[in-house]
Amino acid sequence: MGFKIGDKVIYPNHGLGVVEKVEEKTILGTTCGFFHLRILSNETTVLVPVANVDNVGLRRAITDEEVERLFLLLGDGKIDNHQNWKGRFKDNSDKMRTGSIYDMADVLKSLTFLAKSKSLSFREKRMLDRAKALIVSEISEVMQTTVADIEDRVNKALERCFMMKARSAQRAATRATKAAPAKAAARVTAAAAAPRRQARAS
Repeated sequence: MGFKIGDKVIYPNHGLGVVEKVEEKTILGTTCGFFHLRILSNETTVLVPVANVDNVGLRRAITDEEVERLFLLLGDGKIDNHQNWKGRFKDNSDKMRTGSIYDMADVLKSLTFLAKSKSLSFREKRMLDRAKALIVSEISEVMQTTVADIEDRVNKALERCFMMKARSAQRAATRATKAAPAKAAARVTAAAAAPRRQARAS
């Protein structure tokens, strides 16, 4: 993917940056092209090899239309809920490394939901804060809106998500409760029929 000077790009786990310069450098006898990125959150400069752009997940910032899609995803009531800490941490770490804002939204939803019922480990708490900061900063830049306003919208979308999940769980529990007597009756009927079948067989 080609970028030019002035493009706003997302560098996974670093956040939003601007392409300040594109230049060639010779390192150990090999000449490579590099993008100079200025990371907006801390004004640091990062060099990304042009040939390595796809591998590191460097991408353009999302569009206005994608922002709306993201908020729908944040509030859709679907949450990955791994109980196993190791599996959960690996999956979430892999998602953070992709640089996809939609993958980060999954991490944000699952860890925020988990934090409502238990204390997160230090590493998961740091990952949660990172996912939220990266999402909020990118949307804020795209929408040209304050970070506080975007954070408020993100929090409201997450609350919608958790309410939808709670309603779905309640409906599932109600269906299970209604189905239980029918299953019990079927078992009783089957048990009563068994002696009759044995009598006929004899």
